[in-house]
Amino acid sequence: MSRFLGEIRQLGYVVPDIEAAMDYWAETMGVGPWYYNPKVPIEDYQYDGKSYDVHNSVALANSGYVQVELIQTRNDAPSMYRDFQKAGNTGLQHVAYWTEDFDNDLALMQSKGFTVKMSGKVGDNGRFVYFDKEMHPGTVIELSEVVGPKGRLFKSIYEASIGWNGKDPIRPFPSLSEI
Repeated sequence: MSRFLGEIRQLGYVVPDIEAAMDYWAETMGVGPWYYNPKVPIEDYQYDGKSYDVHNSVALANSGYVQVELIQTRNDAPSMYRDFQKAGNTGLQHVAYWTEDFDNDLALMQSKGFTVKMSGKVGDNGRFVYFDKEMHPGTVIELSEVVGPKGRLFKSIYEASIGWNGKDPIRPFPSLSEI
């Protein structure tokens, strides 16, 4: 557990083929069900302080309390995911800490010398930042706000994983407005 932000709640993998990765995790690892969004609606996206239009596909599933995120970039907009792949890295791209007190936790990390490299928002109360300090080659820290619809979505994905019997391994991402 981090003495700053608590438990690691998500492991983020950048993959070249998200459909194959979901199949692998569901069939070989027994992790699922996967909630798949072919184009995540990211608002206010910035990379190095500049705005871009990114197209990322994302799939989420839980293994216990840890969420696994699979990410495939679909365009060449600057991102830490693209940088990770261009550097020849594969596998774990980020570990995420979840927060219900985003502003204070962001200020805490910045006071410890962490600088925001990439940021954006998914729905209301769904801000995220990735810090520029790399740990294991290419792996960075994400701070993710999980209150409101995004928090409810993550809770429902966790609940679906409890006792999952392997049926319907890939499911559509529910709309945040419906949660």
